[in-house]
Amino acid sequence: MARNKGFSLTKWVFFLVIIAALAGGGFWYWKNSADKGPDYKTAPVSITNLIQAVTATGQLNPLTNVQVGSQVSGIITNIYVDFNSPVTNHQVIAQLDPATYKAIVAQARADVASAKAALELAQAEAERSKTLNAAKIVAQSEYDTAEATLHQAEASVMMKEASLQQAEANLAYTTIYAPVDGIVISRNVDVGQTVAASLSTPTLFMIANDLTKMQIDALISEADIGGIETNQTVNFSVDAFPTRTFRGVVWQVRNAPITNQNVITYDAVIRVDNSDMKLRPGMTANVSIITAEKHNALKIPNAALRFHPAELDPKNGVASADPAGGQFRSGAGGGGERGGRSGEGGGDRPKQRRSPMRTIYVPGEKGPDGGKSETAIPVQIRTGISDGVSTEVVEGLKEGDLVIVGQNLPANASSQSAPANPFGGGRRF
Repeated sequence: MARNKGFSLTKWVFFLVIIAALAGGGFWYWKNSADKGPDYKTAPVSITNLIQAVTATGQLNPLTNVQVGSQVSGIITNIYVDFNSPVTNHQVIAQLDPATYKAIVAQARADVASAKAALELAQAEAERSKTLNAAKIVAQSEYDTAEATLHQAEASVMMKEASLQQAEANLAYTTIYAPVDGIVISRNVDVGQTVAASLSTPTLFMIANDLTKMQIDALISEADIGGIETNQTVNFSVDAFPTRTFRGVVWQVRNAPITNQNVITYDAVIRVDNSDMKLRPGMTANVSIITAEKHNALKIPNAALRFHPAELDPKNGVASADPAGGQFRSGAGGGGERGGRSGEGGGDRPKQRRSPMRTIYVPGEKGPDGGKSETAIPVQIRTGISDGVSTEVVEGLKEGDLVIVGQNLPANASSQSAPANPFGGGRRF
């Protein structure tokens, strides 16, 4: 009986020791978790080739795109070309019904003949009046009238001849010719259709002069147009060939602004070689204009430029905007341990104005107890070009340095530092 009682007492002591150990471990974990600061995410400074580009969209068009219309109205009686038909300069491509215009020409010729007959009569009358006036048989007024009638007859002949020339020209317009060598890319009429040219010239055909040479009219926003210059290299793609990259060159930057929904854009004309005839008019091109390029450049992620640390106030656990101690470490002029790599890989682009100074953060030393997160130390760097994902470092860092790109706050800190969001989601930094 005493043995069972001693065993029961030992059992209870064992359980109490386990409970005390668990309680102590939980308290230690809670205390260290509460004191632990933010956990920083870092990325190394590396060397790579950077390409800075401006992206836009545009439409592919032939260099010379001619709209063929009709200057006169009438019914289409014949069409001699179709879509994709090759044509040569002055080739007949369509015919309007000429019957009405032939009749107008015939009437104009008759008017000319009548006017010439009247002119002959007026000449005879003027000659007779001149002779009689010289013999003092008729009055001077009759002679003057005869001379005036002669001049009117001459003017009438000229008017009728001009009307005849206009009628003959309109008759010639009933035959539609190709104005340039090229290929028909659009046909807008059919045989039997009536063409009405009374108000504006209707478009019958669209002829591209040479599809082996095309251009892209890319709309560049006013924020990016400052970096666009002629002869810059252009890479672009079209949806028809998603895996292929085509090449082009900036040929012209037009000064005429284009306003669309209060957005100002400018037309950058890009010349394209289409010798293989893969590109077609009207395709949408996704354009990337290379404005700067640097080989063997130091780069950091753009997230490092956007990062600003938020340290925890040990009293209430609320994140504050005050960085974690430390003074600015500047690499300008090559000073300090991080100022060693400045301007390497130069000569790949023309000289530019001095690039701006930016502030990034690097991980510092651990806390005095070794259990807290490392501090974030601000460093000033001079930046260069950017490809949208990474940015060149001209001064202030060297290869292999770590930069802070983000941080993860403890769960208890984030819950205390930000009020509840009725729309869901946690605090973002």
